[in-house]
Amino acid sequence: MKAIMNRRSIRCYTDQKVNDEQVKTLLEAAMCAPSAGNEQPWHFIVIRDRQLLDRVPEYHPYSSMIKQASLAILICADTRLSKYDVDYWIQDCAAATENLLIAVQDLGLGAVWLGVYPRQERVQGLRRIFNIPDEVVPFALVPVGYPAEHRSGENRYREDRVHLNAW
Repeated sequence: MKAIMNRRSIRCYTDQKVNDEQVKTLLEAAMCAPSAGNEQPWHFIVIRDRQLLDRVPEYHPYSSMIKQASLAILICADTRLSKYDVDYWIQDCAAATENLLIAVQDLGLGAVWLGVYPRQERVQGLRRIFNIPDEVVPFALVPVGYPAEHRSGENRYREDRVHLNAW
């Protein structure tokens, strides 16, 4: 619960590098997310190449912090894996992204969720940068690094948003 309650979006990072073992832990956490029919439609692109990271703001207007991040993880959905006639991959990839963010907090790292899908200019731009096939949808981009800022957790529980048995 501590990692969930203290998780905050971090947009400033130090120069310290996130190591491969930490990245594997983040990916393991992401892949533990629930998915509809256990289809696990996700793929993850781990981006360490500074030239590629620096290109992201060309297509994502709120991604300037990526230029400081040690790496970024792009969560994608392979629509060819869909078992259903509806897009449950959206929920599945959101769950994987949240698991990744909680693991970031637990490891003492910092990250922020950058929405990609459904903004088509972002989807198409990241497809170009990272050579993503048409059947795969870039869903969210998560810059990761050691935090250069501290943001304390806050209680976001709102009793007025809770309904018992009906609206």
